[in-house]
Amino acid sequence: MKLFVGLGNPGAKYSQNRHNIGFMAVDRIADDHGFAPWKSKFQGQVTEGRLGHEKVIMLKPATFMNLSGQSVGEAMRFYKLDSTDITVFHDEIDLAPAKTKCKSGGGHAGHNGLRSVHQHIGPHYDRVRLGVGHPGHKDKVPSYVLNDFAKAEQDWLDDVLRGISDGAPYLAEGDSAKFLNAVALRVAPARSSTTQQKPKPKAEPEPKPEPEDTRNPLQKLMDRFN
Repeated sequence: MKLFVGLGNPGAKYSQNRHNIGFMAVDRIADDHGFAPWKSKFQGQVTEGRLGHEKVIMLKPATFMNLSGQSVGEAMRFYKLDSTDITVFHDEIDLAPAKTKCKSGGGHAGHNGLRSVHQHIGPHYDRVRLGVGHPGHKDKVPSYVLNDFAKAEQDWLDDVLRGISDGAPYLAEGDSAKFLNAVALRVAPARSSTTQQKPKPKAEPEPKPEPEDTRNPLQKLMDRFN
């Protein structure tokens, strides 16, 4: 059994924030793969279903971002899971928009949701880092991640979420390479669609055939001496 956790803040006013891309990811997986309806449990929202051969529980903590670990720890203990059975989907300002990476263990890099998860279950869990870009200055980060995705970002965001859903069975089986490839297959075509094909070189015109010589041998001989 695996536990997939999406990080975000509860409530309609936060639903389209960059900080909520973790919620968006698990919502897309649940919708596309026929998971059970979400229900309230573990200080959050929970659903369950199957991805490939794996049973997967998905959790959206409703404790607000900086207390996410309370919900995650409660669910982990209830299902008697190890922290290595948990994958957390979260926004990552240090990655460019549409860039997705997987990571096992390590620090929280100042992310409030991950910091809380560290406090409650330790650092030994998997993460799916979902790039949202950086505002350019650290003082702008809080307002940047708590603002909605811009209209111009909707296309790549939808591609990433579709790719996450496509690759979710691979992720549940522990194959992060195939998971990332599934995401890339959704994202890469959109990036290459603007490239123009080089025009084919024009074919050289075929030489015109010379007119047939209809003179008889005597005329040819006489023409040589004229």
